[in-house]
Amino acid sequence: MATRPTTAPIGRTEGPPGPRADHDGHFRHAYTRDKAALARRLSRLEGQVRGIARMVEREEYCMDILQQTAALRAAVDSLNLMVLEEHVAGCLKTAVERGRADEYTEEVMDVVRRTMGRPVRARPPGD
Repeated sequence: MATRPTTAPIGRTEGPPGPRADHDGHFRHAYTRDKAALARRLSRLEGQVRGIARMVEREEYCMDILQQTAALRAAVDSLNLMVLEEHVAGCLKTAVERGRADEYTEEVMDVVRRTMGRPVRARPPGD
C-alpha cells in the first residue's frame, strides 16, 4: 500500500521533496511568498462565516443565506486554487526534478478529487 508523501528534513534524500529550504536552511513551503495574500483571503473567509452566522441568528431569508454560502464556497475554491498552483509550481516541480513525479502527481489528483467531492482512486495492491 502506498504511503502519503511526508515532509522530508533538509539533506534527506529519501522520501518526497517536502518544503524547500531557503539560504539560511529554514524550511519554506511553496506558498510562503504569497503568505500575506493567503492570510488576507483567510481573514475574509472568517468574516464571511461570521456574517452567515449572524444571518442565521437573525433568521434571515433562506435564499439570502444560501447565496452567501455559495459565495463562501467560491472563496474557499479560490484559496484552494491559489495553494494548489503554488504546490504545482514548487513542490511538484521539485518532485519531477527528483524523479518522483508519479507519486506527487497522484497526491495532487487525490486532493483535487476530494475537493470536487469525488472518490479517491484506490491504489493497486503492492503500491
